[in-house]
Amino acid sequence: MADVPDKQIKRLRSLIQEAETSLAAANELILSLVGDDIVATTSAKEASLGKVIEGVFDGQNMAGSDSKTYPVPANYASKSKLVQGDILKLTIDDDGSFLYKQIGPITRKQLVGALKLENGHYFVEVNDKRFRVLLASVTYFKAKPGDQVSIWVPEDDSNSEWAALESAL
Repeated sequence: MADVPDKQIKRLRSLIQEAETSLAAANELILSLVGDDIVATTSAKEASLGKVIEGVFDGQNMAGSDSKTYPVPANYASKSKLVQGDILKLTIDDDGSFLYKQIGPITRKQLVGALKLENGHYFVEVNDKRFRVLLASVTYFKAKPGDQVSIWVPEDDSNSEWAALESAL
């Protein structure tokens, strides 16, 4: 192993990281097609799994402590009502499966606003501020532009771009 140049090792690590990212994207796509939930349901299963990464939910993805971005399945984010700033744990199974778990919810507040659709993106407008919401949440609640909806946002929402849809009113 001493004969292997550092450049080759760095390249191999880079290839592995790219493969992990591609697997995450493939898992996200298959979940959107078949609707399965990939959240671990037992701690025994988690204990037998491989790599564990903690990170912060940014509204769509998890920014990992390893400086990589991991896609969070929209159905999981919607069902769990994840809010931008929540702390997540990602366990990558030996077979490449991604298992997410919310481990640190951020302090949040509930707001009511009007659902808007612009350029294919859904927003909730509260006073003069707009928060993006996931399409999966909008379709789950069968909400339509113009509907009044309830959302969760971080208690200090000054830098918040995303919200979790709580319900259509």
